[in-house]
Amino acid sequence: MVQYLIPIAVFVVIFALRARRMSQMRPLKLERLWVVPAIYLAIVVANFVAKPPTPTAWIASAVALLVGAALGWQRGRMMQIHVDPDTHALNQKGSPWAILFLMAIVLVKMVVQGEGRALGFDVMLVTDAALAFALGMFATTRIEMYLRAKRLLDAARATR
Repeated sequence: MVQYLIPIAVFVVIFALRARRMSQMRPLKLERLWVVPAIYLAIVVANFVAKPPTPTAWIASAVALLVGAALGWQRGRMMQIHVDPDTHALNQKGSPWAILFLMAIVLVKMVVQGEGRALGFDVMLVTDAALAFALGMFATTRIEMYLRAKRLLDAARATR
């Protein structure tokens, strides 16, 4: 029981801190949106090079990447983006739904990995798929945010 309670407690504390930070308005720099997906891509590539996935894991990872991309697009749509009408400065604020959405994804991953061992799942396959899922989600979240912020910024500049 303790093996489940400690990670859950850590998870709750981290997400409580993250939720507080995400609920505040923060500057949005379009030119920096590529950084997190690039770092995560490097992590995924390093993981796949260090221990190449099996053919089944490649298929699962490709499916997970596509599912992550679809859910990432929805997550990106939940982010609030504001343009200052005078300065045209962009700001973002995380949606409470986006935070809950991310929490649900992490909890599902924890359950699958924890229960998966007991049920005989290939833990490396689950890990590879989770990495691909997260890559798809992080990348498309930022792509959607970039496209929407660019449209909002162009519209604000056109009205001036």
